[in-house]
Amino acid sequence: MSAIGTAAEGAIFPDMGGDDTTGTGTGHDGMNVSDLRRSATGFVLDREDLNENPIVQFEGWFRHACASVPMDPNAMSFATVDSDGRPSIRTVLLKYFDAKGFVFFTNYESKKAIDIDGNANVALLFFWSDAARQVKIRGKAERISAAETLKYFISRPRGSQIGAWVSAQSSVISSRALLETKFQEVKQKFKKKEVPLPSFWGGYRVVPQQIEFWQGRRNRMHDRFQYSRQDDGTWEIERLAP
Repeated sequence: MSAIGTAAEGAIFPDMGGDDTTGTGTGHDGMNVSDLRRSATGFVLDREDLNENPIVQFEGWFRHACASVPMDPNAMSFATVDSDGRPSIRTVLLKYFDAKGFVFFTNYESKKAIDIDGNANVALLFFWSDAARQVKIRGKAERISAAETLKYFISRPRGSQIGAWVSAQSSVISSRALLETKFQEVKQKFKKKEVPLPSFWGGYRVVPQQIEFWQGRRNRMHDRFQYSRQDDGTWEIERLAP
């Protein structure tokens, strides 16, 4: 399997344009947004390049991103839907993945957690622009065990452990100063002690049902392959039109 693909064509970066202040697609400052474009890097993705297991395929692409993306290759957009059917999206960090799915951590009282409690169907998106690659994942989010959460929590920097206690994530607060004061209070409370795992903080695993690998190509003739989980646990692989 070729996890990275062949770099057949070089990258071309955007022509910013911006002289047209009246044409369709212009921004408020006169930049012609419709002219923001580049031709993709040209990595080739063929069916024979793909591993039959999408998690193994993802690992190859993720390793390439870790070697080439300057910051946060594990950043992923995470989409949920609330009880009124309104979508929300935010960026979270993938902390690890395995054969069962993709794991991130959050406050269990946050907006995203409330959405998951009402509708466990979620979506993830990784976008690595330098390689013109996306990985799109649809599946169900489920809480991981307290033991699994604790194993990760004790590996975090102490400041991040304290931060988990401080923030009532997504709630309205009056000022930054309030956060800073609470941080110092919690820091003092656990001085010379191990910071315990908050009961309201933990991990979710997104168990994938579909995983799409999107490889940008020149002239918008992109390569797209979708893995769909079958009832027997195997994966069907189909090429999608760009």
